[in-house]
Amino acid sequence: MIRTVIAAAAVATLVSGAAAAHEITHAMGVTDVPDNPQRIVVLTNEGTEALLAVGVVPVGAVESWKGNPWYDYLMPQMGEVTLLGTEGDPNLELIATLEPDLILGSKVRQEKIYEQLSAIAPTVLTETLGAVWQENLAVYAGAVGQAEAGEAVIAAFDTRAAAIRTALGEKASDTVSLVRISPARTRMYFKDSFPGVVIDAVGLARPATQDRQEFAEDLTRERIPELAADRIFYFSPDPNDAEAEANLSDWLQDPLWLGLDAVKAGSAQRVDDAIWVAAGGIFAANILLDDIEAAYGLASTR
Repeated sequence: MIRTVIAAAAVATLVSGAAAAHEITHAMGVTDVPDNPQRIVVLTNEGTEALLAVGVVPVGAVESWKGNPWYDYLMPQMGEVTLLGTEGDPNLELIATLEPDLILGSKVRQEKIYEQLSAIAPTVLTETLGAVWQENLAVYAGAVGQAEAGEAVIAAFDTRAAAIRTALGEKASDTVSLVRISPARTRMYFKDSFPGVVIDAVGLARPATQDRQEFAEDLTRERIPELAADRIFYFSPDPNDAEAEANLSDWLQDPLWLGLDAVKAGSAQRVDDAIWVAAGGIFAANILLDDIEAAYGLASTR
């Protein structure tokens, strides 16, 4: 279900010359946005997924995290889109040449360049990324005049999650543990995270160690027993990264890991790190549902 939306949709209609506009209250204030923007720049992968989901193709977008330059599932729709750099370092000069009439992004990524972006075109920023992806989708959809389409996209996700919950039967009471194993830091993911929200939408429970309305917590190998659950989804950086794979191997061969009931039962699955952690959008959320169906041997609800 959609929680409180960060930014209200159109709350007033204005007229500036011949162009109608509406006010959007967002993380940086209030901005007059064209009612029917035609040239939209988006500065997060989450935002790109939101726009595509409501049938809007941006003129420019930043790359997906470790995409090439965008995730494979987005590439077929991105043929004419101009690449604008990364979320943390978008190319302002290139953005200006696109002559956008609306820029969408996130305060957590673009707060420092908000004034520069606003000098180019009306700019709407959500507060943050991750667990609030549904609220953010509603903001982006409203900003481009597709509020109803955004509501329909979220409703379809909720309906699909509910169908999976029903299909799980007695397994719907399973506990699910989430862990990202990385050379830099290994973390347990709690309920206030992107994968945590999707797991919660399906109705699966979390073990007591992760049943918290927080994002994540660093984990050492000595604390592996805290990952105990009926099922474990684990993710790790790029499988082509030798250091990451060696580190993951050390964790997966640790006696404490091998002693987990889920591991012994074959109920610990590796899933795509980029999709489960970094993508953060509606397309990724549906891929997470695909992975849950596959893990439980369910028929696809796509």
